[in-house]
Amino acid sequence: VQLQASGGGLVQPGGSLRLSCTASFNLDYYTIGWFRQAPGKEREWVSIMNGIIGNDGATRYTDSVKGRFIISRDSTKNTAYLQMNSLKAEDAAVYYCAASGHPNTVYANEYEYWGRGTQVTVSS
Repeated sequence: VQLQASGGGLVQPGGSLRLSCTASFNLDYYTIGWFRQAPGKEREWVSIMNGIIGNDGATRYTDSVKGRFIISRDSTKNTAYLQMNSLKAEDAAVYYCAASGHPNTVYANEYEYWGRGTQVTVSS
């Protein structure tokens, strides 16, 4: 069972990045969560998407990214995405993807599977 996150990098303020999270199992049954952790700060949830088999695929965003980030999934590729637009300096962090059997959860301890983080740096 494995999740692999990728797509991080260095981007200027106002720029965009798309993070990917590929699973070795069928992600459609799981809630996908994107979390981030900046230096000296606690890990925080960024966005979640309920499973699309047995659940409604509903999405949620933390207030600071609403209107700028979009979570999605491609079932054919067993991959989830986080499209990040209009990036700000405060978005810089290590981003993690995770999968949970619990719907609608933003709590990291309810996510059973985690990918390694991918670094996002926002700087001019």
